Parts: sequence; C-alpha cells; structure tokens
Amino acid sequence: MNPKQSSHSVSPARRRAYDILSRVETDRAYASVLVAAPAKSEMSREDRTLAQEIVLGVLRWRRSLDFFIERYSGRAIDRFDLPVLIALRMGLYQLRYLTRIPHSAAVNESVNLVKRARAASAGGLVNAVLRKAANNLGEQAGHGIADPLERTSVELSHPRWILERWQAALGDDETRQLALANNAPAATAFRVNTLRATVDDTLTNLKAEGVMTRASELVPGAFVVEGGPASVIARAAQRGQIYVQDPASQLVSILLEPKAGNRVLDLCAAPGSKSSHIAALAGDKAWIIACDRHPHRLNALRATCRRFGIDSVDALALDATQALPFGDGAQQFDRVLVDAPCSGTGTLRGNPEIKWRLSPDDITRLAKLQLSMLERAESSVASAGKLVYSTCSLEREENEEVVIRFLDSNPRFRVVEPNTHADVTTRDGFVRTYPHRQGTDGFFAAVLEKAP
Repeated sequence: MNPKQSSHSVSPARRRAYDILSRVETDRAYASVLVAAPAKSEMSREDRTLAQEIVLGVLRWRRSLDFFIERYSGRAIDRFDLPVLIALRMGLYQLRYLTRIPHSAAVNESVNLVKRARAASAGGLVNAVLRKAANNLGEQAGHGIADPLERTSVELSHPRWILERWQAALGDDETRQLALANNAPAATAFRVNTLRATVDDTLTNLKAEGVMTRASELVPGAFVVEGGPASVIARAAQRGQIYVQDPASQLVSILLEPKAGNRVLDLCAAPGSKSSHIAALAGDKAWIIACDRHPHRLNALRATCRRFGIDSVDALALDATQALPFGDGAQQFDRVLVDAPCSGTGTLRGNPEIKWRLSPDDITRLAKLQLSMLERAESSVASAGKLVYSTCSLEREENEEVVIRFLDSNPRFRVVEPNTHADVTTRDGFVRTYPHRQGTDGFFAAVLEKAP
C-alpha cells in the first residue's frame, strides 16, 4: 500500500500519538516534551488534545493493556513487533477508557496504523484482538492472577517492585491511592511572573479569557487552573507572564528564602524553573549562578530568563559531582540549592514512562550521585548560609537517607524547621508532598543551615 495513501486513513491525532509513542520506546524520549512540541503539520485543538490523551493514557495503563493483549491474542508481549504492539495498546486504551470514541474507529484506525508502519500482515491480528477486547470490556485487569501483588501490579499498572517498596513505606491502602493518583492527569498549575505584572492583574486577564483559577492552599503564589482554554495558558507562558510549574516544585524555591543582595548557587538549574523563581522571589536583586553539566540545556535556561525579563541569573556549565570552583577562599554563597537528579517517582502523573524504565539498581546509583553532589556543595555554603536539598522522588534512599549520611560527615550543618504548611512537614523536619495527599507532584526537601 502506498504510505501516503494509508496515512490519510488515520486521523492526525492517532498518527501523532503513534509517532510519539514510537519515539518514547525507541529513543527513550519523554512523552511530555514531545506532546508539547509543535506538530510538523497544523493540528486542531481537538486533535492535539486527543493525541495527548492517548499517549499519556497508554503509558499510564501499559501494564493493564498488555494483560489484555496477551489474554486476547494468546501471545506473550515480547513476541510482538513494536509497531504492532503500539497500535494494539492505542486501540485497547481507546476501547476501555475513551467512551466517546466509537469502537469501530478505535479498531479500524489501529489496523490502519500497522499498515502505515508497513506491517500490513499484522492487520488481521490487530483486528481480531481488538474486536475480542471490545466484546469483553467488563473484564477486570489482573483477573485470574493468583499472586496478590502481581494482580495488583496489573490492576494498578505499576511495576511490582515499586508497589512493594511503597507498601512497605505507606501500607496497602495508601499505595493503592498513590498509584491511582499517578494514573490520573495532573491539574495545570502556574506562578505569576511578578517581575512584569501583578498577580491581581494577571489573574483578572486570564479570567477575562475564560480561565478559572484557585490559589494553592499549600504554596504561596501558586495557582491551579480549574477550567478554561489551555491555549490561553500557553500564550501567557510564552509571553513570560506566567510560568507553568507544579506547586510542589515552586515550594522548593520558597524554602530557600532568597533575598535581595544574596549570593545564590543553583547547582542543577536547567531548564530554569527554580532559578527564574528564585530570581523573582528576590525581586531580581540577588546574584544567581545557575549551573548544569549540559551546555545546550543552559540555552533553555537563558531563554527563560530573557522571556521573564530576568537580569540576575548567570549560567555556568559544570559537573556538580566534581570539585566546584567555589569555596576554599573563593566567594561563597548565602543560599545553595541542590535540586538533584533523581528517579522521578514523584512525577509519574506527567511522566508515566519513567516507571517502565526504572530498576531497583537505579535508586542505589542515584543515591550515591545525590550524596556526592551534596558533599561537593558543602564548601560553597557561607557561614550561617542555607543549603536546600530536594528531589522529585518518593524513595527514602534518595531523600532522608542521603541527608542523614551527609549530616553524619558534615557536623557544621543542621536541619532547619521549614517555613511551610504543617501538612507537608515530617516529624524529622523535612518536607514531603504526595500526589494522593496534596494533589501535587511528589517532592522531598530538606533545609539545612551551616553554623557560623
């Protein structure tokens, strides 16, 4: 079949969703980045919305979808070619979760997707599996699996090892709530760029364009979108009026308590969400050194600062796991932020592919990396200065245990009670947020102070 002709028989939304899912699998790309990127050809708002829904839905519910694919095909998942598997997952997701999609459209376009991918011989298989699935929509994922944890893993579409860890830390009921929260879309949240506009004026303008918001109960200056056109939010962000950012992520910069005149070091800064926030909190009157090991990622940070009208941020390429060119006689910093690379298990609502890429060994490896960054940062903190360590991980090994190990070998530092809502403060004086408790991403933060 002529590829050009076959492409016309698949809607733009499904073509885009298929192409994104293919890149997620073959290039280890991040779905949220690809979904937000401009399409090669013009797409309607409805098509963009449907493409995003299919992409993120397939990634969230992948384990459950694969259970049914194996059940209705009689084949193990690893026996399917990737183009066929992606088309099956897309079709099955539409059948089970998108009630407004006609069954015939979900089936026929999935068949056409494998033809478009030059796997026409699999068209009959895809048709048969999806038609069987359409006739058995009442079946529950995991039904018939004897092992309770394995059944729960299929039902909640999370890797078994992750659920096992969370059950040990949170218990069965909370683990279920957390996993279900991870599989639901996150509300859009933002902060106002107070360097260019007032909060009241910005919210009034958004409301005039149909966007309804509410203030976050946990994070000062954070706002949650309750309704209205996503395009209005996108335009406001492009103009530098707002920055789209989860409230828990915003909280990290607030915990740093930057002030005008402070010297601030942000060691893992790209793409600039926290550096730009720190600058705004200090009225663009602090001196901020924003670092990242990848020079090309610093370009995104510089672009953000230009868009926001920020002059107080200087970008510097360096590896924070190596000796830093600060301290030991060089100028030290009043505030240091180590927002460390982590497993990202607190961000699965927006980055569901992460759970299928991680392994238990990654947690151990990342914890070593995080501790090395804290150790490198220590000498750059001025006397009586603050050091904030944060991750978007839920795992204790990457959070409390890293901080405890750091404090054991750095007695000049102590944990400072965070200036934040009691609901997110732990008994040990750390900050933790969870998707199922606060409706935010899962973040951890520790505020440390260096003795004079």
